[in-house]
Amino acid sequence: MTPTVLIVDDSLTVRMDLNDAFSDDGFTTILCATGAEARAAFAASVFDAAVLDVVLPDADGLELLTELRGCRAGVVTMLLSSEHEVADRLAGLRIGADEYVGKPYDAGYVVARTRQLLGEAPQAAGHTTVLVIDDSVTFREQLRDLLEPEGYAVLTAASGEDGLRMAADRRPNAVIVDGVMPGIDGATVIRRIRLDPALRDTPCILMTAADDYATEMQMLEAGADAFVRKQQDLAVVLAKLAAVLRQSAEQLPIESISSLHGPGKVLTVSPERTERERWAESLRTEAYDIVQAGGIDDALELLAAQPVDCIVLGLDGDLELAKATCRRVREVPQVGELPMIMTGPEDRMLDCLAAGADDYVRDSDVPEGLRVHVRAQIRRKQSHDEARRIREELMRRELDAAEERAARHLAETRAALVEELEWRNRELEAFSGSVSHDLRGPLQVISSFAEHVLDEEDGEPLGEATRHRITRIHAAALRMADLVESLLILARASRGDLRRATFDMTATARQVIGEVAARDPDRTVAFTVVEGMTADGDEGLVRVILENLINNAVKFSRKVENPLIEVGAEEDRFYVRDNGAGFPSEQAGQLFRPFARLHDARDFPGTGIGLTTVHRAVERHGGEIWAESTEGKGATFWFTLPPARP
Repeated sequence: MTPTVLIVDDSLTVRMDLNDAFSDDGFTTILCATGAEARAAFAASVFDAAVLDVVLPDADGLELLTELRGCRAGVVTMLLSSEHEVADRLAGLRIGADEYVGKPYDAGYVVARTRQLLGEAPQAAGHTTVLVIDDSVTFREQLRDLLEPEGYAVLTAASGEDGLRMAADRRPNAVIVDGVMPGIDGATVIRRIRLDPALRDTPCILMTAADDYATEMQMLEAGADAFVRKQQDLAVVLAKLAAVLRQSAEQLPIESISSLHGPGKVLTVSPERTERERWAESLRTEAYDIVQAGGIDDALELLAAQPVDCIVLGLDGDLELAKATCRRVREVPQVGELPMIMTGPEDRMLDCLAAGADDYVRDSDVPEGLRVHVRAQIRRKQSHDEARRIREELMRRELDAAEERAARHLAETRAALVEELEWRNRELEAFSGSVSHDLRGPLQVISSFAEHVLDEEDGEPLGEATRHRITRIHAAALRMADLVESLLILARASRGDLRRATFDMTATARQVIGEVAARDPDRTVAFTVVEGMTADGDEGLVRVILENLINNAVKFSRKVENPLIEVGAEEDRFYVRDNGAGFPSEQAGQLFRPFARLHDARDFPGTGIGLTTVHRAVERHGGEIWAESTEGKGATFWFTLPPARP
C-alpha cells in the first residue's frame, strides 16, 4: 500500500522540495502552508506520517504536534526547525515527535528516516528488488522494461550518491550500476557498498561501455560480482542477475543492522557556536542530521531522549575539561559505547586518545578530515555491532541445540527409568500375587485345625485358657486369609490387559448390590441406583470398584438407624454416597494408601486394602478418584472413567 505523508511548512521552497523527494520515493503527499490548513487535514485526511515545521505564521508547531497526537496517535511525526537549541529539540521529543530534524535539512535523509520510522519492509512483498543506478534515464527505463516482466521490482537512481542512499533505505536484493557517472562512479559505489556492514553482501553488477579486458578486471577487483558490457544483448543482464542472486541465496538469517549510507545522526558538542556550525556544514554534505549541544549536560540530556550514531567533541583549549567530559560520556550505559571524536590542536592528540576518545581530528584537517573520520568511526561501530549480532545468533543457536540435546537425553533417560519402574512394578505385583497365593494353603491348614480342635468333643475337654488361645489363633488365621484375598484382588486389579467396552453401569451396580445384600439378609439397607448409566471400561474391574465402594458404604453405615446408599452419575463422574459415619475432610488424601485406616478396627473391621484396589483400578482406566465427607454425616466417593484414547 502506498504510504501518505502530510507536509506542513510555510515555505513554498521547502514544501516543493519535500514533495519532490517523497513523491520520487513512492509516497502520496498532502501539502499545507498554515496551521489552519494542517488542522483541516487532521480532521479530513488519512495519512501515515507528518512532517511539521516548528514555526508557522498562525500556529506553533509544538501545539500542532500535541493536537495531532490527541487525534492520530499512530501517525509517525517529524519536526523541522531552524532552532538549534537542545531545549527546543527535547521539547518536541517529549511532546511525542518521533524525530526532530534541524534546518538546513537533507531531503533524502528526511525521506529515508520517515520510511525507517514507518518500519516498512525494504522490498516489495513477494518480489525480488533490483536497484538500477544510471545517469541515463533512457537506459534506466530500458532495464525496467527488461526486468519487470520477469517478476523483479525495480528501483532507480540517477546518481551514485542517490543510489547509495536508496540502497541503505530500501535494502535491494541486487544492484545494477553504471560504471561512468557524474559524481562518484560505479566502481566507487560498489566499494562503498562493500565497506557497509549492512549492504556488503548485496550482489552488484557493473555495466560499462568499455570494451577492453583490463577494465573488466579493474571493475571486478573493485568488488563487482559480475560485469556486463552495454554493447551486449540485454538478455545477458538477466542471466548474470539470476546467477548472482542464486549464489547469494544461502545467508545467515541475522537481523540486519543500520546502513552506513542510510539515515545517520551526529551530535556535536562545543561551547563555540561558530565551531559547531563549521562542523555541521561539513557533515551535512554526507547527509547526516546534525544535533548541536553547547555543553555536556545538554548533550547527556538529549542522549537520554534520542540516540545518535557518533559524537564530535570540541577541545576549546581546555584539556582537563575535555578529559572530564569524555569520562562522563563513557560512564553512561549504552551511550558510553558510541564512537567519540575529539578535535583540537595536533599536540593534544595523545592526551585526548588516552582520555577515552576513539579518534582525533586536527583543527587544520576540518572539514574533509572530519567527514572521513566520522564515516570511518560509524563504519567501525556498525562492523562491531554486526560481529556481535552474529556471535549472539551463533551462541543462541548453540544454546538451542544444547537445550535440544539435553531435552532429548532427559527424555531418553526418563523413558528408560519409566520402563525399568514398570518392569519392577510388574515383578513386584507378580511376587505379591505369588506370595499371596502360596500363603492361602498354610493359612487354610491352620484355620481348619484350629476349628477342628475347637469343635472336637471326644477326649479330654479343653481348658478355658487353651480354648481362648486357639480361638485367637483361628481368628488371626481368618483375618490373614482376608488380607491375602485382598492382596490377590489388588494384584489382579494392577495386572493384565484392559478389556474395554461400553456397558450398562446401572445393571452392573444392581448386580453388585444384590450380592452385597445377600451376605447379610437380616439387615435392611435402602439402595438407590440412577437409571440409564453407561460406562466405557473393563466391566470386571469396574465391578471390583463398585463392590469395594458399596461394601464400604454398607460397613460404615452399620450404626445408622436408616442406612441409605446411592449409586449415581453427574455429567462424566460416577459416585457412591452413604449417610454413615463419614470421616474428617482434611484426612481424605490418606484413604487410598495401603492399610490406611481412619476408624478403629473394633468399630469397623477391614483389611485397609479395598480403597487402594479401587484407586489402582480407576487409575488403570486413566481416571481419578476422590472423596468428600463430613464426620458423622456420611461420605461420597467420586470417580471418573474417561473413554479410551484413539
